[in-house]
Amino acid sequence: MKKKEAVPNYALPAIMLKGTSAGKPLRKLGSLTCPYTGIKGIPGDKVNPFEKRLLGCDFASDYINLLSGFVKNMQPTEKSVFSIFRAFAEENPKGNLQDCLNYLFRGCLTKLKLEEFFVLDDVDILSRKLSPETALKLREKTTRCREIILADNKDDTFKRKTFLNSLSEICPKENEIDIFERIKDRAIFLPTSGSSRNAFVVKYSRRTQKESARRIFIASTETIEHVTPNSEGGKNEIGNFMLTTANGNRYRENMPLDKYVHRFPKIPKYTQQYINEVIDGIHKGRMCGHELYPYQIKQRLMEESKGKIMISLSGYDYTEQGAKLAEESFHNRTEDDWRNINS
Repeated sequence: MKKKEAVPNYALPAIMLKGTSAGKPLRKLGSLTCPYTGIKGIPGDKVNPFEKRLLGCDFASDYINLLSGFVKNMQPTEKSVFSIFRAFAEENPKGNLQDCLNYLFRGCLTKLKLEEFFVLDDVDILSRKLSPETALKLREKTTRCREIILADNKDDTFKRKTFLNSLSEICPKENEIDIFERIKDRAIFLPTSGSSRNAFVVKYSRRTQKESARRIFIASTETIEHVTPNSEGGKNEIGNFMLTTANGNRYRENMPLDKYVHRFPKIPKYTQQYINEVIDGIHKGRMCGHELYPYQIKQRLMEESKGKIMISLSGYDYTEQGAKLAEESFHNRTEDDWRNINS
């Protein structure tokens, strides 16, 4: 196997950094395919320039011109809303994007309620497989959700997260655990502003047009994702990090990775694309001192996904031992070495 020389990246090794800062070398690779959504992320260094330009926007046409440069990075729901905004701006260049959302609000609210009911109906159907006692406790919660949805009370709105959290209050019997897990998996599909255009319109009709435009952009910005969550003992080290889009990171929350893959079956494919791009960056000398990362993240993904994500490193020029030696050589440089490199 070919062995490559480590190429200096003119920076101190990230081993000296703490927290998610240890993921800084990944950020330096630029726009990578999100391993969760398959969409190219927007690098973090694009955020401040975008927000400065956002402050100068007044009309619908201004926002469309600003967002147009990021269409290829947009998530499906955000891209759908952007298409609506663009059509509106063509007819009303001096208009306000919130006028567009307000116009759509009533129809989208009706459709959103139906989307929520479809999921709650499925939950109730699955509850028939539970004992009468457990099923009744679950029905009480879904019935309360329906009451809130139909009441349309602005002071008591239906909140997906509240319902999901409330499921933890139910203690199924030992022989009901599997079906109850299926119920929770189905409940996760309750619509959000990131998964449903109707939910987006309803939520952001109450916001400013700057907030709506920023949301479309920020959903695809790159964030550091813990493969093994902090809450599950995951460490703040690069071998436990991937660079994902904000939406991909947010939707997973602390969901076990194997369940997330079950929900989104294309994740293994997207993860392979992600690691191929990381490998390309390493070969170009843009992650010096972290040549072991592909091996580390491969192992972490395999364990956390319970074997559902098995990435290939066949295109990597380093053997595992060679990667280790390259890292050791990089981190053993003296202060004089660093001074010479940066001079």
